[in-house]
This record gives sequence, C-alpha cells and structure tokens, in this order.
Amino acid sequence: MITTNKIALVTGGSRGLGKDMAIKLAQKGIAVVLTYHSKQQEADAVVAEITQAGGKAAALQLNVGEVNPFDTFVEQLKATLKEKFDTDRFDFLINNAGVGLGGSFADTTEEQFDLLMNVHFKGVFFLTQKLLTLINDGGRIINLSSGLTRFTSPQLVAYACMKGAIEVLTNYLAKELGVRGIAVNTVAPGAIETDFGGGLVRDNLNMNKHIAGLTALGRVGRPDDIGSVVAFLCTEDAKWVNAQRLEVSGGVNI
Repeated sequence: MITTNKIALVTGGSRGLGKDMAIKLAQKGIAVVLTYHSKQQEADAVVAEITQAGGKAAALQLNVGEVNPFDTFVEQLKATLKEKFDTDRFDFLINNAGVGLGGSFADTTEEQFDLLMNVHFKGVFFLTQKLLTLINDGGRIINLSSGLTRFTSPQLVAYACMKGAIEVLTNYLAKELGVRGIAVNTVAPGAIETDFGGGLVRDNLNMNKHIAGLTALGRVGRPDDIGSVVAFLCTEDAKWVNAQRLEVSGGVNI
C-alpha cells in the first residue's frame, strides 16, 4: 500500500459502488471518511476491512436528501478529521450516495420526483457548497452520474434528469473552483450488479443477460469496475483531468 497524507470523503460508502470506492481509495493509501444513511453495521464493517488492511477510515451518518442537518454533519466531520486524522481539511469529495427509483414520465409522482431531486441533485449541490471551505486547494470533486444521460431506458426518466443536472453542475464547479486548483469530474457508470434499485440488474437473470447483450464487452458492470476509476481520479496520474464525463459502462448501447 502506498502511504499518502490525503483524505477522501465518500458519501454512501457503506455498500455497493461506494464501498468499493472506499476500499480502492484505501488501497492507494488514501484515508477515507465514508457516510451511511441508516445501516451503521455495514459502514463499520467497511471501516474494519480498511483498517485491518493497514488503512485509515471512519464512518459518519448522513442523509444526503435532507439539507437542513448539513451544518451538523459538517461539525461532526470537522471533529472526526481532528480526532482521527489530526487535520481540519480533506482532499477528495466523492458524491456517490443515491437511491434507485423508477417510473414512466406519465406515472412519476411529485413525491418521487422530489425524493430523486433531493438525493441526487439538491443534496449534492448544497453538501458540496457546505464542504468547500474544508477541501484543500488542489483537491478533487467527483460526482456520480449515469450512462442514462447518454442513452434512454424505460422507467428512468426522472432519475436520468437529475443525473443530467449533475453533469452540468460538474462543469460549472470545474470552472469556478479552477482558481483553487480543484479538479471536478463526473463518473457515469452503466448498469452494475449491486442492490441499487432493488438489485434488478444483479438478481434478474433476464435483465442481466439483456444488458450484457447490449454491451460491447459482453457483461454488465461490477462494483470494482467503478471504484478503481474513482480512485484513479484521486491520484497524481489524473491531475490534468478536469470537467470530464467518464462513462464506465463497458461500451453499452454504442
């Protein structure tokens, strides 16, 4: 393991893609603070896995869909950074936390729309804003989008719209934060075998085969296909990558 003095904050880092991101970052010697919504036991297990492998990690509770408690979270993060890592700043913000919720345009309710907007866009917007003073100059912000901003798929219109907003936000942040040397990029996964969206891609064999058939590399994605790309963007090898949308989908729908 390469040892660095860098620290990453990964939202939704207790399972799925976020878990793999946290582990891959730790394998590069980057300390990790991961957040979880409700399943502290899963978050603690990720922290234990990282620390047992010689890394440094901590977990904090956060609901990215509720903006009002963000000030409290920031204070908790400051305390954790000081107590666990003897610093008051971190370097890499990975806005990963999300919720899978489908529905056609005609059937999408205002409640569903608001949930998706709050988690996938409003929460990302204002959490990033709150954390700007804690991110070191020369740091990185990585926002998670989706292959669904490039191609369409039934029942996912509202979700895809929020991810489209994230990609626009990424470019504006890259422009505004460039003066501080902070690079901002989007990673856009394709369909991945996780419990996201009720585990549809992972557990529905017909769906899995269908997507694999649309993918140039002949399979759906796995979490470790994404975590390694996020970790790469947090290394010096990626220092000149900025304002980019990196689709990591195996070549689906090309």
